[in-house]
Amino acid sequence: MQLSFLRPLYERPGPWCSVYLDASRDTHDSRPAVDLRWRALKGQLLEQGADPVTVDAVEEVVRRHDPMPGDYGVAVFATRGRVVLTEYLSAPPLRDLATWALVPHTMPLVAQRGEQVAWVRVLADRTGADAVAISAGGVPRRAQIKGRESWQLRRVKPGGWSQSRYQRAAMEAWHHNAGDAAAATAELADRVGADVVVVAGDIRATGMVAAQLPERWQDVLVRTDAGARTGGADPAAMDDLTVQTIAEVADRRISAALDRFGMQEDVGAGLDAVVAALQRNQVDTMLIVDDPSADGQLWIGPEPTEIATDPRQLEAMSVSDPQRVRADAALLRALVGTDAELTVLAPEEAPELTDGVGAVLRYVDASTPGRGNG
Repeated sequence: MQLSFLRPLYERPGPWCSVYLDASRDTHDSRPAVDLRWRALKGQLLEQGADPVTVDAVEEVVRRHDPMPGDYGVAVFATRGRVVLTEYLSAPPLRDLATWALVPHTMPLVAQRGEQVAWVRVLADRTGADAVAISAGGVPRRAQIKGRESWQLRRVKPGGWSQSRYQRAAMEAWHHNAGDAAAATAELADRVGADVVVVAGDIRATGMVAAQLPERWQDVLVRTDAGARTGGADPAAMDDLTVQTIAEVADRRISAALDRFGMQEDVGAGLDAVVAALQRNQVDTMLIVDDPSADGQLWIGPEPTEIATDPRQLEAMSVSDPQRVRADAALLRALVGTDAELTVLAPEEAPELTDGVGAVLRYVDASTPGRGNG
């Protein structure tokens, strides 16, 4: 998982309000319920010493955000009277949460986000296509592709000497329209860095679109005859296939990260080793087991690589005033600051991961913990 979307949170000094709220509004009393939940969180923030101006900024977002249908959540991060990041959660948080701390509490957000897969889906027929693209950060982009050819789009059998000419004209029109759809699809896929391209709809049209996609997208292409552009068509089968395909890509990424970690022969395993690697800007991808009950702590200095299990380590690095913070918050701050990635694991995916944390390293040398001096 890329964490660049969190960068604005670490470019400003704290302390930070971090709020996770169940904002679901699908019942007649949902507004009072949301208000009650927020008031409870607001009280907790003030008890923790949060400044009222920053709390008021969070309240403004909570009360005035655009509501969504169904069950969902909102995560809000603010400091010094300003909301810096607001994220909608596709499901309510495991529990409402509000913290006031030196660094933002981002672990619940990244754990719920999971692996972010960028994808493009095109619903095609012989006259054109509708496309939607979702970037790894969840930003939707849409396009409606109208074919250049609208004459004689249906193959006909008029008989007589003109029959073959009519059929050739229809085939050429379909081919041109599919080419337009393929070009627009490739442009969207390039724009969002797609990991998956789903081409759905009319079976003949999907074949023509797929055949004209650039070679770089052929390996991530999935075709299906589910879905139709006609009004009232049921999108369920097409949606199910899209979700399944995205989930498979995410699973493959997690498996690949675990395989790379396993090839290191226990180098980078455990909290001490991960912290030491972060100090040297050595981590490519950190693996962490999602544990909402975790409450361990680490020490940090002003810089992302100033992270330690003992304040004396930071003092040796000329950090004059080490600060104690949540361990997961410190780890994420260091990952963002060193452009490292994160893989969040369920407990059953890595039952023997030391301390619930490990790292795939960018390089290994004699000074790497666990490597020895050889």
